[in-house]
Amino acid sequence: MKEMVLLGDEAIALGALHAGVSASFGYPGTPSTEILEYLVDTYERSGGPVARWCANEKTAYENALGVSFSGKRSIVTMKHVGLNVAADPFMNSSLCQIKGGLICVVADDPSMHSSQGEQDTRFYADFAMVPLFEPINQQEAYEMMGEAFEVSERFQVPVIMRLVTRLSHSRALVRVSPTARAENTLAKGSASDWMLLPALARKNYEKMIHKQDGLLAWSTAYTRNTLTLNPRRSDIAIITSGLGKNYFEENRADFADMCGDAGVPSMLHVATMPLPVDSIRKLADSAETILVIEEGMPFIEKQLRGLVPGKNRITGKFDGLLPRAGELNPDSVRKALGLPVRTSVQDGRGIPELPARPPQLCKGCPHHDSYTALNQAVAILNEREGAVSTVVAADIGCYALGAVAPLKAIETIVCMGASIGMARGASDAGYKYTFGVIGDSTFLHSGLTGLVDAVSSNTPMTVIILDNSIVAMTGCQPTMLPSNQLEKAVLGIGVDPSHVRVIEAKPNMIEENTRIILEEAEYRGVSVLIFVRECLEAVRIRKKKEAVKNV
Repeated sequence: MKEMVLLGDEAIALGALHAGVSASFGYPGTPSTEILEYLVDTYERSGGPVARWCANEKTAYENALGVSFSGKRSIVTMKHVGLNVAADPFMNSSLCQIKGGLICVVADDPSMHSSQGEQDTRFYADFAMVPLFEPINQQEAYEMMGEAFEVSERFQVPVIMRLVTRLSHSRALVRVSPTARAENTLAKGSASDWMLLPALARKNYEKMIHKQDGLLAWSTAYTRNTLTLNPRRSDIAIITSGLGKNYFEENRADFADMCGDAGVPSMLHVATMPLPVDSIRKLADSAETILVIEEGMPFIEKQLRGLVPGKNRITGKFDGLLPRAGELNPDSVRKALGLPVRTSVQDGRGIPELPARPPQLCKGCPHHDSYTALNQAVAILNEREGAVSTVVAADIGCYALGAVAPLKAIETIVCMGASIGMARGASDAGYKYTFGVIGDSTFLHSGLTGLVDAVSSNTPMTVIILDNSIVAMTGCQPTMLPSNQLEKAVLGIGVDPSHVRVIEAKPNMIEENTRIILEEAEYRGVSVLIFVRECLEAVRIRKKKEAVKNV
């Protein structure tokens, strides 16, 4: 064994490589991005297992399914809300008889550090009836990848690997194998196992139901699901999962002192789904009250009410003992355990509250100039109509920062691709001038279909594509298609060529661009404006690559 300092995301990636993965796919999304970045870098440097960015999470999952059907191991990476986009192939794949191991690695984001929701991926695993692994540290993240592939192939099911932000983005020493498992050989799955025609899907659904007993037995016997019973304590027992165990362990010594001679209560750590029901019931038999410490939504806490109905008092997030929203931490768990609060510094004054530092667009960002032109145009339109007559819907990306001062240019941010659909809906509702602002990568991710809808009804609206030639917000991954292909895609969908305009997003073009926006806003059909200027980071990356080629 050798030792490496790795992010949780990097530990997942290396674990996949050492477990014999043949191909990896994903769409960038914090906090999952570094997983595929590591694999793409390995692929580009050494020609190792294939690793590719995809247009969105759905296409990434379908690529991984193709590898699995071919008998080889694959992973697909995304953040929690990305699983919403991939939900169709994910849910259906649970009814396929997985050939090569398939792991869907999902990074949840409690506290919404860079997300629009705190949704918990464990609900998806329960919905699809598939196994889920949840590591507590980087070492487990590395080791669990091999274990998850084995489970996937043994039961012929996709498997979810759930991370959270604190694990994805923290580093630790990891002991790794010096060798990698060989890749699977090429071998197709059976056609009847992979065609979800209703007659075949019904049979496969029955197979999935029959797999549940085996999965439950596996989960109960899995060595990382640890049950420790203390017959001297009948008042309370504790269940932990994920990072909840770490936060408990940080308080264990003080808690043990408080417990006195009776000792620490009976404890169960849950590392996998399906939940180890037998172990949960044994724990429930040992105590009157069960405290659940879990990162994310109160998933286990809710499940307990069905597993031990009326038998125990269940406490945790639902009754406010632990915070329902945001991340857990050692202090919040300490409070739930009945321990005194610790101050942050030795003199007892604590750390003073720091002033807010809201994120801003980078200096010199082309979006400044695009939004300035849009703001000027919107102000003129509203003044001309005598009242607010405009709607500006935007999307997910660094241009979402146009919502804050000093720009305050946009009014909605909901999900990837929503800007175009919402602009169409606002137009149908009666607003005269509606704008859908979307980035180049987001347009390719899920904006194309919204534009198809708008073109089908020739809705009077203006789509503004901010093309900065890179996926800037998540670390500057490449956009799937180069800038010169966007106009062709728009024209191919059927937008009137006279109302597709490619313009430069430059300070000296602001007045001219304002005029163009006003002109297209008056058109009673779909118009598309493509604002083009490279992100400064894209320029730096391009020049670096050119310099390497010239050496």
